Amino acid sequence: MFISPAFAQDATGAAGPSFLIQLIPFVAIIGIMYFLIIRPQQQRMKAHQTLIAGVKRGDTIVTSGGIIGKVIKVMENDEVLVEIADDVRIKVVKSTIADIRSKTEPSDGKAANDTK
Repeated sequence: MFISPAFAQDATGAAGPSFLIQLIPFVAIIGIMYFLIIRPQQQRMKAHQTLIAGVKRGDTIVTSGGIIGKVIKVMENDEVLVEIADDVRIKVVKSTIADIRSKTEPSDGKAANDTK
């Protein structure tokens, strides 16, 4: 008696938003997350892998621990031999290389003063 018949009716007869319209915000959030977080991280990882693949003898590198040294030898098993001081050499795993400060130019087999 206290509730009018309009409030007591079931809402199944009313047309609500369809399932696809309700799904659009979730798809938009996933798309935004992909373009703002996942894709840039993949690009950074790819750039780091090409940086590591290009390490060669004579390059000055910085490890992720902050050690700066010169590459003496690129070894097997993804390791490099780095000279960090006179006669002080350490083995470093390639994946720990954070940056290459100076790259050496590839030699073409000729001396700079050779004009023959």
